[in-house]
Amino acid sequence: MNVKKFSANTSREAWRMVREALGPDAVILSNRTVNGAVEILALASEDMYSMSTPSQEKENLSEPALAVLNANSRRGDSDQAAGLASTLEAARQQLQARQPAAGELTDVMSEIRSMRGMLEEQLAEIAWGGAEQKRNPVKSSVLKEMLAAGFSATLARYLAEKVPAGTTPDGGLNWIKSVLARNLTIMDNESEILEKGGVYALVGPTGVGKTTTTAKLAARCVMRHGPGKLALITTDGYRIGGYEQLRIYGKILGVMVHSVKDEADLRIALDELKSKHTVLIDTVGMSQRDKMVAEQVAMLSGTGTKVKRLLCLAATSTGETLNEVVRSYRGDGLAGCIMTKLDEAATIGSTLDVVIRQKLNLYYVANGQRVPEDLHIANQQYLVDRAFKLKRESAPFQYQDDELPLVVANTARAMNDNNLHGVLLG
Repeated sequence: MNVKKFSANTSREAWRMVREALGPDAVILSNRTVNGAVEILALASEDMYSMSTPSQEKENLSEPALAVLNANSRRGDSDQAAGLASTLEAARQQLQARQPAAGELTDVMSEIRSMRGMLEEQLAEIAWGGAEQKRNPVKSSVLKEMLAAGFSATLARYLAEKVPAGTTPDGGLNWIKSVLARNLTIMDNESEILEKGGVYALVGPTGVGKTTTTAKLAARCVMRHGPGKLALITTDGYRIGGYEQLRIYGKILGVMVHSVKDEADLRIALDELKSKHTVLIDTVGMSQRDKMVAEQVAMLSGTGTKVKRLLCLAATSTGETLNEVVRSYRGDGLAGCIMTKLDEAATIGSTLDVVIRQKLNLYYVANGQRVPEDLHIANQQYLVDRAFKLKRESAPFQYQDDELPLVVANTARAMNDNNLHGVLLG
C-alpha cells in the first residue's frame, strides 16, 4: 500500500495537494498538525481497490497503513488515530476472513466504500475538533451562525471553509451574507408576470397556500389590467371546498373561475381563454411522494399551450422535505418558485438553502392570509438578513462548540455535491 504524506500551511492547501496527486477519490488515513503545519497521510483509491485481491496480498496492503496509524497514536494523536487504526484493522480482518470469488467482489467493494465513509466522517470530526476551533475561531463562528439560521451543515461547512483569511467574526458573517444574497436568483420586477402575462400554474404539496397565493396574484393582475384580462382555472376537484374557495375570490374580483378535471378539459379551457392576457391555474395539492405528481406535470405540459409552473415552498418545512418537493415537482423545468408561510417560520435558512442549491428563480414571498397585501417581490438582502435575525427565536436548538465536530462529520461525502461547487463566491 503506497501511503503518501502531504504537508502544507493550511488544511485547504493540503487537501488541494492530495487531490492533485491522488485524485478526488483519494482515501485519507490521517489528518493532524505537526509543528504548525497540516500533515495528511493518504493513498490512491486503486490501492484500496486492490484490497479485494487474495488474502496474503490484503495482509501486505493493510499492515503499512496500520503501522502509520499506530505510529500516529504513539506520537500523540491518541484517540483519533487509534480510532482510525481500529476501523482499518476491523475492515482488514473482515476482508482476511474471505476469499472473494468474482460474484463476491461487489460485496467486498461495498464494504470498502463503507469503511472509507467511516474514515472520512472521523477525519472530518477531527478536523473540526477543539484545536481547529481555537485556530480558526471565525470559521467556527460563521458555521454556528449558519446552522442556527437553518442552513444545512453541508452548505454551512462549504462556505465557512472559504471565508477569506484574516477576517473578523463580523466580517466573516457579512461575507457569508453577501455570498448567499448573490446566489439568490429573484424576479427583477413584476413586469415578468403582470405586463408579459401568459399562463401560470401554481403547484406544490397540500397546505402550502396555493389557492390563497393564486388569489393574491389574481388581485394584482386585476389592479393592473382589470378583471376582463384575467381568467382563473382550478384543477382541484378532490379537496372539499377547493373550488368554492377560489370561486369566492373570483367573485370578489369579478373574474370567472373555470373547473377542469383532466388534460382534455384543460386543453379546451386554455383554447377558449387564449384571448386573456393572464391565466392563473390553481392545481390540486398532493404529497411529493404521490405518483400522481408526475401525471399532474404531464397534464400541464401536454396542453399545447406554454404553461409556466411556479412551485410554492412552505418556509415552515425542513430542508430535506423541500429538496424532495423540488425533485418531485421539477419535471421538465420550473419557471420559478414562491416562498409561502414566511410569517409562520421559526427559521428560513433551509428554504433559502434549497432555493440556492436547486438554482430556482424566487418570484414572491408570502407572509400572511391577506389578499393581496401579504405578497411581496423577493429581495435577496432582506431575506438573508431575516434568516440570521430569526435564529434568535431558535436559541434552545443552537449548536454548542463541542457539538460542531459531530455535525460536520456527516458532511464529508456531501461536500462533492456539484450544486455546491456552482455557488458564486466572488
